[in-house]
Amino acid sequence: MTIQHPVDSVVAFPEIRVGNLGVRLAATADELDAALALRFRIFYEELGAHPDEATLASGRDRDAFDAIADHLLVIDHDIGDDARGVVGTYRLIRQEALAPGQQFYSADEYDIAPLQRFSGRLLELGRSCVDQAHRSRAVMQLLWRGIAAYVFQHGIELMFGCASLHGTDLDELAPCLSYLHAQHLAPPHIRPRALDERYVEMRRLGDGEYDARQALAELPPLIKGYLRLGGFVGDGAVIDWQFNTTDIAVVVQTDLVTEKYYRHYERQSR
Repeated sequence: MTIQHPVDSVVAFPEIRVGNLGVRLAATADELDAALALRFRIFYEELGAHPDEATLASGRDRDAFDAIADHLLVIDHDIGDDARGVVGTYRLIRQEALAPGQQFYSADEYDIAPLQRFSGRLLELGRSCVDQAHRSRAVMQLLWRGIAAYVFQHGIELMFGCASLHGTDLDELAPCLSYLHAQHLAPPHIRPRALDERYVEMRRLGDGEYDARQALAELPPLIKGYLRLGGFVGDGAVIDWQFNTTDIAVVVQTDLVTEKYYRHYERQSR
């Protein structure tokens, strides 16, 4: 069964191939199911998220946003050319996909009003994960190339989402949170703020109380990827007890993206 996009009938960008790996959008129900199963294996079985009964019974990580999202997939063609080969995924939600009155997923943790006042087109990124045996620089670069292709195709001007630090021990995460707040805080006009009832102070250590270079090195690859693209973070972290993570808001203006992914795809398309 082919996935029918709820917003329009946009033709997906052509698959981008690098050797045995490819990146494209999910096109069938089986491929979407493979992405949800991969998310379950990574978030719940590997990283210690706490499933409810329905999630545990299904072996799938899903919520209401999956039905309106596009799902970026990395396919290992040595395993299979279809759902069998899904080894990485990223959930993409365009503003146009939201129902009237519906909020983005991030609004459960952050006040994103500054982003919604932004004049350009918005894209929320989330639920990113890669199979343990495929975690490499090549796979991450391929995911970013897929996002760049999607951004170019849809004229996206601002990307945002919640990114996670593993664990909920704020003392252990203090150097990373403090570094992000000190070095990468978003400008006020595009700065999300954690909701008051969930707000966790990120500035936990003074400038001389942690090693900034070490803190940067310890950040998850996904967050480092956002920063390489000129990304910013919002004000305040949020503890997600269900997923055993400490979340931050990340914002990337695509006109600040000078890294090769977006420009390379733009040149190819022309």
